[in-house]
Amino acid sequence: MSAPIETTPRSQAKADRRSALLSAAATLFSQSGFNGVSIEDLGAAAGVSGPAVYRHFSGKQAVLAALLIDVSQDLVAGGHAVVSETTDAAAALRELVRFHVHFALSNPDVIRVQDRDLDSLAEADRHRVRLLQREYVELWVEVLKRVHPSGDEALLRIRAHATFGLLNSTPHSARTSAQPAVRALLEEMALAALGLPSA
Repeated sequence: MSAPIETTPRSQAKADRRSALLSAAATLFSQSGFNGVSIEDLGAAAGVSGPAVYRHFSGKQAVLAALLIDVSQDLVAGGHAVVSETTDAAAALRELVRFHVHFALSNPDVIRVQDRDLDSLAEADRHRVRLLQREYVELWVEVLKRVHPSGDEALLRIRAHATFGLLNSTPHSARTSAQPAVRALLEEMALAALGLPSA
């Protein structure tokens, strides 16, 4: 087993700056669109000069790629972690719903950027995001097949996509997303769409 990589103050500062740039990019791209934001805008929002952005990313398109690839990887990893924690299919599906509701309510800017600016990615990066998204969908479909063993797989996939559409619409509708009632309502509607009664 390899030794853990030691975190130095310099490497931590670099990671923090990268995170700040991605957070600023999510906000700015959400507000103005990818084409409406400059490198100078990104730097200013993160507290650095425009040229300093190039120490972390090769350009604006690389910032967008990192933003959308990172969040797609996080969804896949988080989804697998949720499923691995229980052998009960219904419980796994409920936890997947909770996981995605939390994601949707915590990342409204990223969802807007994904909806509007995915096509601004380079082809290879767009393909990578699509592959990760497909892996995430199929994770849900596998759980749905266990919940509905006699269900048609194509229809179960439609259920999964419809649920994502419902939950990912919240950046446009759930302005009071901090309220527990909104979270509970979204979970209830998602479970109904998936054919599973709320607990």
